Amino acid sequence: MGAITVRNLPPAVARAVREKARKERLSLNKAVVRLLEEATGAGQARVSVPVLHDDLDRFFGGWTRRDADAFDEALRRQRQIEPEMWK
Repeated sequence: MGAITVRNLPPAVARAVREKARKERLSLNKAVVRLLEEATGAGQARVSVPVLHDDLDRFFGGWTRRDADAFDEALRRQRQIEPEMWK
């Protein structure tokens, strides 16, 4: 099918399209097509890996190098074996 013009797109819908495009690294056009496919059930079967957990996704990529280095150093100190405790 050719192009379709959509007028008066509600702001919440426009945000959802932009968010889908950002999350899946798609163009806005492809994001709209995917959303329409999902909503209508007319999309091609897509093979996807099931998400087991997403509760920590908001933290991914959120640390600076300094934060990550400080965290790694704290872990290193915690992982030291105290030989006196193992006698």
